[in-house]
Amino acid sequence: MNAIAQLKKDITPEGQDYETVREVIELITEEYRDQPSLEMLADRLGQSPTQLQKTFTRWAGLSPKAFLQAVTLDHAKRLLRKEDLPLLETSFEVGLSGPSRLHDLFVTHEAMSPGEWKARGSGLVMRYAFHISPFGLALIMVTDRGLAGLAFSDAGNEKACLADMTCRWPNAQFIEDPNATAPYAGRIFERSNWSSDQPLRVVLIGSDFQLRVWESLLKIPMGRAVTYSDIAKDIGQPTAMRAVGAAVGRNPISFVVPCHRALGKNGQLTGYHWGLTRKRAMLGWEAGDV
Repeated sequence: MNAIAQLKKDITPEGQDYETVREVIELITEEYRDQPSLEMLADRLGQSPTQLQKTFTRWAGLSPKAFLQAVTLDHAKRLLRKEDLPLLETSFEVGLSGPSRLHDLFVTHEAMSPGEWKARGSGLVMRYAFHISPFGLALIMVTDRGLAGLAFSDAGNEKACLADMTCRWPNAQFIEDPNATAPYAGRIFERSNWSSDQPLRVVLIGSDFQLRVWESLLKIPMGRAVTYSDIAKDIGQPTAMRAVGAAVGRNPISFVVPCHRALGKNGQLTGYHWGLTRKRAMLGWEAGDV
């Protein structure tokens, strides 16, 4: 069994936009009834309104006011009931995201065989590294077949994040290799690199049920959300909402396999493995490009 992978150096970033965004989301979550103004938020963060405005425009392409609207419950409900975008029953080419995702990250995926999954990573070499992302530190894990893991961490929690991911494939060999993972970071988080001509290669490692849930998640276009019940119906098991929720929570490739677009039936954000603040941030960030 492989020993727990270790970080070679401290990669805690300083002064990143996401830290400001995270603080704002936490403030508006605590004080949403007061609908805090830009001036009030800036004062709480020790910034000028102009500084805060520039941060959000740079980070999400939205003003703070537009971003706050994008992370409200009402906005989540609108995502669920949009009628001008295709629902999950829309047909998709095998392994490739559908043509409706004009503003989305195009993905082509393959699934490891049941035997490979049961081996819990035996014989598998995973290269990993942390990279700066719009949502804090991103842990990227790749194999020779493509992206296999994407997780997120706040500064100071990198070791716990790494342990969380490596324990999913305890028999794999883990090699810290930022040169191998950096191109994936650029493809995932730089919107200008999103192209249907060069889809991102992803390898899904899970049980048959998990694979079907994750493949269903890949059908959800940016600017749209579905419920756990929608996913259960899509995979042909309409009464399996609880099991679907568990599989969504075990998604090893967050953001790329967009589990953040799965909501409760009334638009509640429910849970997110890497924190509800980060889920709100992702939905708000995507709102700037739809």
